[in-house]
Amino acid sequence: MDARGVARLKRRDKTLKRIIDEVGACTLRPQRQYFVALCEAIVHQQLAMKAAATIFKRFRSLFNRNLPTPAGLLALSDADLRQAGISRQKAGYLRDLAEKFADSTVPSRRLSVMDDEAVIAALTQVKGIGVWTAQMFLIFVLNRPDVLPVDDLGLRKAVQLRYGLDELPGAGELTSLAKAWRPHRSLATWYLWQSLNNTPL
Repeated sequence: MDARGVARLKRRDKTLKRIIDEVGACTLRPQRQYFVALCEAIVHQQLAMKAAATIFKRFRSLFNRNLPTPAGLLALSDADLRQAGISRQKAGYLRDLAEKFADSTVPSRRLSVMDDEAVIAALTQVKGIGVWTAQMFLIFVLNRPDVLPVDDLGLRKAVQLRYGLDELPGAGELTSLAKAWRPHRSLATWYLWQSLNNTPL
């Protein structure tokens, strides 16, 4: 995320300026291992962070050089995945992800050049991947600059706390507030998430 975006956000939004000054430099960096990132997203669903990290580490140990691949995943048995701590439902999601990468239903080589909506449309064809997970992929993996995950509870809570709202903002209110952040809404979102670490709840 570029310095110009940070400077623009600080000029346009006094609340964000305070948050940016508190948090410091943005640490978002693009990732190249799309399949691995999506496997991790599926494994982490509805689990505490520490437990999910442990299970994902076991999951990675099932692969050569700890690197999950579509072919490698499809070669694993249900027992292999169960032993790593993967539930039956998530095993199904992971297999569907692997199949859709293998047959190019998810065009992995083109994701980096597709527009945001096309990426979301491609990823949400996979069982267990919804719009929110696709948006997280856009922000954390592809580092797309202008994503606003209006249904994210952390973002909504951060906006409520830092902008002094009586209630959690809805999608419309959040979208309206975020107009000033364009075309750097991903960056603003990241800083608001980080602000939760510095805000008494």
